[in-house]
Amino acid sequence: MATTTAEATKTLVNYRVDSGVAVIEMCDPPANTYTYEMNLQMDAAILKARMDNDAYVIVITGAGDKFFSAGANIRMLNSVDPTFKYYFCLQANEMLLRLEHTPKLVIAAINGHCVGGGLEIAMAADLRIARKDAGKMGLPEVNLGVLPGTGGTQRLSRIVGKSKAIELMVTGNTYSFEEAKEMGIVNDIFERENFMENIMEYARQFCPPNKAAKAVGRIKRAVQTGWEIPLESALAVERENQQILFQSDDAKEGISSYVDKRPATFTAK
Repeated sequence: MATTTAEATKTLVNYRVDSGVAVIEMCDPPANTYTYEMNLQMDAAILKARMDNDAYVIVITGAGDKFFSAGANIRMLNSVDPTFKYYFCLQANEMLLRLEHTPKLVIAAINGHCVGGGLEIAMAADLRIARKDAGKMGLPEVNLGVLPGTGGTQRLSRIVGKSKAIELMVTGNTYSFEEAKEMGIVNDIFERENFMENIMEYARQFCPPNKAAKAVGRIKRAVQTGWEIPLESALAVERENQQILFQSDDAKEGISSYVDKRPATFTAK
């Protein structure tokens, strides 16, 4: 069996909502490696955050301060047959697609080493903020004789370009957060001290009353969907999302506040 009874009942993903921000924490320190059971809990947390009316932004992080995530649990993979490995990757892919399709901004708070499947999770987020001097990142799966099989080959190439992505994956090298920022993999690097507090403050800027959360989510959906289809179809997706927003209270508030020359107060309605 790939999942023991003890593991099946263990809490491997923590979920909480704080001032409009849903925090999903992978909780199997020190490395926060994921298994079939953790993926099930992660998928349930993503769905919960998507449907939670009190959550406007999602933050994903890892428990402890050593790893965001080291990816898939290699011991688990070593103990199962190839068919299970295939369905395990399929399950992880579907989970990360759900994350990308959720019409809420997703921020990966990279608080430690972020390698293998851990980086694949982070790349499915919309924004990636790393903790200064907290570790390395990379996709070293080639050193195990396999490839990054939960979206790594596709998402990394979309971030850094085909040639650079191939180089990073075939060498299997890891790199600093500063190097990752130069390549566009990491959006920003925050100081080590008060990292999560600063992440939460950063995330709240996208929540009401500061921002129109529906507009933030629809911008994300227009980009995520439009990226994969021809321009003409992508523009149609953009128009559809805009039409939905035009009917919202926040759009009425945003436009009228501009005309009235006053700060807007958004309600996510």
